[in-house]
Amino acid sequence: MAIELPDISPFEKRIEEIDELMNQPDFFNDARRSAALSREQIKLRQLIEDYDALSGAKSALSEHQELLEDEEGDAELKELAQEELPELEAEIERLEQKILVSMIPPEDSDSRNTIVEIRAGAGGDEASLFAGDLFRMYGRLAERRGWTLEQLGSSESGISGFKEVAFLIRGDEAYKQMKLESGVHRVQRVPETESQGRIHTSTVTVAVLPEAEEVDVQIDQQDLEVTVTRASGPGGQGVNTTDSAVQILHKPTGIMVNCADERSQIKNKAKAMTVLRSRLLQAKEEEERAKYAENRKKQVGTGDRSERIRTYNFPQSRLTDHRIGLTIHSLTQVMEGELDEVIEALQAEDQKLKIEALMTAQAES
Repeated sequence: MAIELPDISPFEKRIEEIDELMNQPDFFNDARRSAALSREQIKLRQLIEDYDALSGAKSALSEHQELLEDEEGDAELKELAQEELPELEAEIERLEQKILVSMIPPEDSDSRNTIVEIRAGAGGDEASLFAGDLFRMYGRLAERRGWTLEQLGSSESGISGFKEVAFLIRGDEAYKQMKLESGVHRVQRVPETESQGRIHTSTVTVAVLPEAEEVDVQIDQQDLEVTVTRASGPGGQGVNTTDSAVQILHKPTGIMVNCADERSQIKNKAKAMTVLRSRLLQAKEEEERAKYAENRKKQVGTGDRSERIRTYNFPQSRLTDHRIGLTIHSLTQVMEGELDEVIEALQAEDQKLKIEALMTAQAES
């Protein structure tokens, strides 16, 4: 059954606007903006092309149905039309779904790099060890996707784990692919130090932030309180010989960032500022989203770090994502960075909910 699609005219108008912008002599002065608009133009042209193809398929279907209803029509043509009906109906359904996906309002941050922060939660040393496991899991995922990973800051636990670790992933749609990892990750397993073989439950929080640039967030230097101290903890002898650790407090928001991974104070401050900008950008975006939150009753996840999103059960080699009811029994492969099945399922559900919201808005307009 064909569905009534949203009006295509706003998208046609948007193409005209982009064409005008691209014809301006200074269009390529801002590389990021020009690249984003070029991508948007390609996507919109494909949308129009699909919309035209859908119109053609619907016309063909109508002609076939009229032929079948014609009592005096040619028998061979009717037989051919009957054979082609299922193919036309399937093509119409495929194009309708593709068009709806293309009509979902884009999120500006999706094409950005991403900063990921992992913190040990409840569970003591076992939580720190699992924080390290998640860090390695995302590192292997990055390798598989052809992304690059740069560690920004960490606080090691001394037992091959982390109290917290922050890192930057650079790559195609890194934030879009990673953003649904935000929340509480729960692990159930027998710790190496457990002599009775009892299963312990620990938690780790993951925050995924879009990388921010200086133009995204204006920071007044007077709002910053920068403290420099001597680095401590694991990290090699050299890291502890100078006052290189940097702590930055953003006084208006109370956000505090620490970085001591580098021997250079300048590098540590630069990395800390990278994290701070991204946290401020996320806070700004969350404030905007909150204005419309009441209109989105259902969602895959809010990205809230207090929300338990997933359980890793090692004795049963089972991963369960609680937001979509997904359970898979290949935990070893997942911990090696094979997260494709999980990421694709989450994105499919998120896409489904966004299409529902799009159709609801269309019905109400």
